[in-house]
Amino acid sequence: MVSFDEFKNIELRTARITEVLEVPEKDRLYKLSIDLGGEQRTIVAGLREFYSAEELKGKTIIVVANLEPALIAGIKSEAMLLAVKDKEGKYSLIVPERETEAGARVE
Repeated sequence: MVSFDEFKNIELRTARITEVLEVPEKDRLYKLSIDLGGEQRTIVAGLREFYSAEELKGKTIIVVANLEPALIAGIKSEAMLLAVKDKEGKYSLIVPERETEAGARVE
């Protein structure tokens, strides 16, 4: 359990995927460039078996923007995207119902 005060510190924001590259020698990973409302970041995500690069590019997603960066496959990942895993083990991105600007805070 996390307290409400701890939860308030999690910064969820919208981000637009601007570029999608396959990570060499890593069958599951993409290197995503995202726009967080004028701020560019990189995310490494294991989505290749669920989405094509074309499906991801231009999509607006929800990210944890204030997560400490992590080194994944030698690439600095600077946020974490939110996705749901179904009972078959497939991932679906959590996306806003309506088009929204990149960098908007999720409340």
